[in-house]
Amino acid sequence: MPTPPASTTIFSISALNAEIKELIEGTLPYAWVEGEISNLARPASGHIYFSLKDARAQVRCAMFRGNNRRLDFTPENGQQVLAHARVSLYEARGDFQLVIEDMQPAGDGALQLAFEQLKKTLAAQGLFDEKHKRPLPPVPERVGIITSASGAALHDIISVLQRRSPSLPLLIYPTAVQGAGAAAEIAACVELANQRAECSVLIVARGGGSLEDLWAFNEEIVARAIHASTIPVVSGIGHETDFTIADLVADQRAATPSAAAELVGPDQAEWLGQISSFENRISALLTQHIERKSETLGWLSKRIHNRHPGQQIQNWTQRLDELDQRQRSVWASTLSQAKLSRQHLLQRLMQQTPRRKLAVLKESQGELKARMQRALSICVDRKSGQLAAISSTLNAVSPLATLSRGYAIVENDRHQVIRQHTDVNTGERIRTRLGNGSLLCRVEETVDD
Repeated sequence: MPTPPASTTIFSISALNAEIKELIEGTLPYAWVEGEISNLARPASGHIYFSLKDARAQVRCAMFRGNNRRLDFTPENGQQVLAHARVSLYEARGDFQLVIEDMQPAGDGALQLAFEQLKKTLAAQGLFDEKHKRPLPPVPERVGIITSASGAALHDIISVLQRRSPSLPLLIYPTAVQGAGAAAEIAACVELANQRAECSVLIVARGGGSLEDLWAFNEEIVARAIHASTIPVVSGIGHETDFTIADLVADQRAATPSAAAELVGPDQAEWLGQISSFENRISALLTQHIERKSETLGWLSKRIHNRHPGQQIQNWTQRLDELDQRQRSVWASTLSQAKLSRQHLLQRLMQQTPRRKLAVLKESQGELKARMQRALSICVDRKSGQLAAISSTLNAVSPLATLSRGYAIVENDRHQVIRQHTDVNTGERIRTRLGNGSLLCRVEETVDD
């Protein structure tokens, strides 16, 4: 094995990593990188750690608490982001990494991400709950229209309402529907309509466009103004496929401005048709009432006829025939089901193989027998030890052990132990039990010691 020359500098791992880190940070400038977030982690420290990847490679990234507090979105796995980063090395593990200074959603996803995050926030606060939705008046006294005064949406709404309800009053609240400040104007119009309380329903509308064009209706200020409105609000924004935050907060969402006008404006022809229908229904009800009374009269006549005993016997006979047929049908059905069940059980029985079950049972029996023998052996050993200990204890306290040391137990003829001389009389027979055998004795004399 070769030995390094004496003049060679030998690095420790930490020193080597420190040199590499200084070389990388001193050589490579700050860089803008784009990639997809994965392996996102948020420890209690407030820092965030993740990887940025593309189709062929990935790199570890760290964004410290002071920088990530400035983010105007919440990073999540799968997001495509654009990051301004310092190239560095994490010395403790020798990992190449990027230290992120700033980050933002990449491409067209920024607006969609902002939409989803605001939608999530407002949903959590209950702005989309059905319990807050107000019903539309069936016949509004006046309709308020909040839209651009020069837009096609206003023309479409007026055309639909003039066709459906030509006598319905309209009140227009002109506002910008696109560009800077449009959201504030829309919210102000909703608030103004509520302050003036001149309308019984409001339409908030504009024509179609891109997500950026419709963005004013995705602003939080508009959502909160619609939610706070005491007048029911119908949204008709964009085309059928367009969906905005205002649509979610509104009491009803229409696919287009024209559809919104159809929701709030009752159809005059439909009302006239309903009146004609009511007239026809009243006439029909009168006719039905007369026919019903005639039917009741006929039914009463038949009832008198049916109360005849002969007619009742005939009815009961027919009923018995019906019950007999039903019983036979039930029996036949029950028998058929029993046959099917028996056939199914026979098929299941034929599909079972008892050999494997027998082998499993034998194997289980062998295991149980071995376990039982081991348990029995352990139990016998334990009980033998306990018996020996108990025997030793009993021998230590046994009166026989005391007798073997020269002591004796004296009993009278009634097998009562004599503890003092006054318990016997002169001439009485006594039994003296020794360690081995006993003696039959007679008392000659009792003496006090």
